[in-house]
Order: sequence, then C-alpha cells, then structure tokens
Amino acid sequence: MANYNPKLLAMNCSLLAGQLLIENGANMERVNDTMYRIAENAGLHSFQAFTTVTGIVVSAEHQPNAQAVDIRARHNDLSKVARVNEISRQFATKEITLSEMYNQLKRVDKGTPQLSILTQCLGAAVLSLSLMIVFTGDVRDSWAAFIIGGSCYWLYLYLLWKFKVKYMGEFVSSLLIGVLAILTTKLGWTSNLNDIIIGSVMPLVPGVPLTNAARDLVSGNLISGPTRALEAIITAMAIGCAIVIVLRYA
Repeated sequence: MANYNPKLLAMNCSLLAGQLLIENGANMERVNDTMYRIAENAGLHSFQAFTTVTGIVVSAEHQPNAQAVDIRARHNDLSKVARVNEISRQFATKEITLSEMYNQLKRVDKGTPQLSILTQCLGAAVLSLSLMIVFTGDVRDSWAAFIIGGSCYWLYLYLLWKFKVKYMGEFVSSLLIGVLAILTTKLGWTSNLNDIIIGSVMPLVPGVPLTNAARDLVSGNLISGPTRALEAIITAMAIGCAIVIVLRYA
C-alpha cells in the first residue's frame, strides 16, 4: 500500500466501508456518516458520496475520476457493521493509519467468520418458540414452533444458497411451515394452528429492512427508504401468499 496515492486510498477506504455497511444491514444515515467522517479525517476536500442500496459513487477534489462500487448481495450481519464502526473510530482517534484501516476493512470483508448453519437454525428455532409465547401466550404448543421454525429456516438457507433467489426461499419455506403446522394439528399433536404459524414464520419476517426503511425515510433519503420498504413488502407478500395458499387448500 506504500505506493498508493493517499487521496485515492482514502476514497477507497470510504467506499469499502460504505459497501460493507450496506451489504450487512446498516441504514443509510449511518453509511453516509461513516463515509464522510473517514474522508474528513483523511483530509479529503469536497468529498461527495451518492449512496443507494445497490451501489455507491464517491468523488473528491483534485481526483480525476469518481470511484464506484456495485452492491448485489445484502444480508443482516450486525457484527460486521459494529466492526466497521470500530475501525472508523480508531482511525478518527489516530490509533491506526490509513493503510492499516484499509487492510482491516479488507479483513472484515473477507475474514469475518460466519455462524454455522446449525447455529443459525438453532437461533431461528429459539426465536420462533420465544416469539410465539410472547405474541400468543401459548406455551403448550411452543415445541412445534421450535421444530418447524428451525427446520424451515434450514430450508430457506439451503434454497438461498442453491438458487440465490431470496423471495423464492421465503415463499417455499413458508409453504412448508403452513403444511407442517396443519399436519401437527390434524394429527392431534397440537391444538392451535394459528399460533404455530405465527411463531414459525418470525425468523423470515423482514424486521431489519422495515426498520431501516423507516429510518431512511425519516432522515430524508427518498431513494433508499422506498426501495428498502418495497423489498420488505415483497418479502412479506411472499410469506403471506404462501400461508394463504396452504390454508385455502388444506
């Protein structure tokens, strides 16, 4: 990194930080604030950033070309968001240099360990059980939500990995949730079909996108706010349509 133009390196650091934040579920206000702080602390003048959920463009004074990055995959990994914020604060307090910040951001991008499939499914199962009890007060049938929620979340992760189509995975997983919930009820193992479905679909509900959409709209970002809201609405429609189909033809 020693041969890098410091101004260009600062732009790349800001761009990479913004990319990591958007890809891992940060709202746009946080993204813009982090990018502009990095640019300011690096001594970039007239720094400008255009951020959307699908791409970022940055430019600065005395730099001949703007820098851009295409964002195609988005998921929720708040550990990476927290790590990027920590690196940004360390650079602001002069604990690390510009080159060290760039290298650390690259390590966050490539080297942050992912939770195992088993851990994610277990977390989904616990979430299904807990929220079923919280929302419905039904403790007796909560074991069914635990099993159905965890197993169907595994199916969602598999379909997402296999076909790279998020909405298809949510639709098919919700179909299976409805089928299994009806099956356990008809076999007499459980008594409240609605409560089981409510608990089991909770890991698929787009809570973070809805929250970020609201925060983006409140902060005046009229591009990313409606885009994220539409993304959350499509997810909710995929889940809802699947459950309606199962209940209609069961």
